[in-house]
Amino acid sequence: MEMNQTFIAVGRQQTNLSLLVRQIRYEAEGINSYELVDPAGEELPPFTAGAHIDIHLPNGIIRQYSLCNSPMERHRYVIAVLRDEKGRGGSKALHDSLRVQDIVTVSQPRNNFTLVPGAKKVILLAGGIGMTPLKSMAHALEASGVPFEMHYCARNAGCVAFKEQLDAKWDHGKLHFHFDHGDPANGLNIAKLLSETGEDTHVFYCGPGGFMKACAEAASHWPAGTVHFEHFKAPEPSPSALNVAPGSFMVKIASTGAMLEVPADRTIADVLEQANIRIETSCQAGLCATCKIRYLEGEVDHRDYILSDEEHGQWLTACVSRATSGVLVLDL
Repeated sequence: MEMNQTFIAVGRQQTNLSLLVRQIRYEAEGINSYELVDPAGEELPPFTAGAHIDIHLPNGIIRQYSLCNSPMERHRYVIAVLRDEKGRGGSKALHDSLRVQDIVTVSQPRNNFTLVPGAKKVILLAGGIGMTPLKSMAHALEASGVPFEMHYCARNAGCVAFKEQLDAKWDHGKLHFHFDHGDPANGLNIAKLLSETGEDTHVFYCGPGGFMKACAEAASHWPAGTVHFEHFKAPEPSPSALNVAPGSFMVKIASTGAMLEVPADRTIADVLEQANIRIETSCQAGLCATCKIRYLEGEVDHRDYILSDEEHGQWLTACVSRATSGVLVLDL
């Protein structure tokens, strides 16, 4: 079958930034922070608490990291990165290759994990390096006068990043550290903490897989719309999911009528790229919504960890979504 080779630009992509690595600091065991600024000293594009940026590393890897400084700061972006020896290689590449005075390509901030206007109180639950977006939220809540409490769960005090900043006086917030020394049973009792809901109280949590599961179970009885979370790593698929072959399906490009086959071992994003239908991609794991596409017809097997149930009614993520129908019609 001859593929349609017409170039289709999807959406308006924001211009990337070239930023100077002004400072690298050791923050905790395995964790460095990186301060990025405009080389000419200009203000950076604004961001909101919970936002992240894409970092383009010299070896071609692109990874997403949450901004952890105050959104009121326009002169810098700060990220914190845990070196993960068992990860996909991004954190190790960043630790090994990025140096002070380097110029690094960075996306403009985007946010899929926003604070909720009108909340009377906010509970922030941080597991390890998952504290980064929540630290930014703490700064924003403090500035806006919204009462909050932040629970930072870590193995021990040596694993706590930004401890000096977090130990500072907060007028509207309370910080609690919980150290389990390798045994979650000795850490924060999340179920007890979230046993009672509060009027206009919202919960935000981020951390590793086991922590995320514990938070989800503890908050399962909270009212809809009051619990918010962000994965920094795609959860491991269940054994049952691993045994199900996704199969192949077709995608139809609504604007041209072109039909493209998506084999079992390739993603929608891969197939679109091969057909010169360029879409912006980033995490390749269903975590960031960069490759979000509207679909017009068909049944989708959503495998992302970012879109809401409402969004699933009209959007899919091209990097991980599959089809349970023979054809998906994409609004491209």
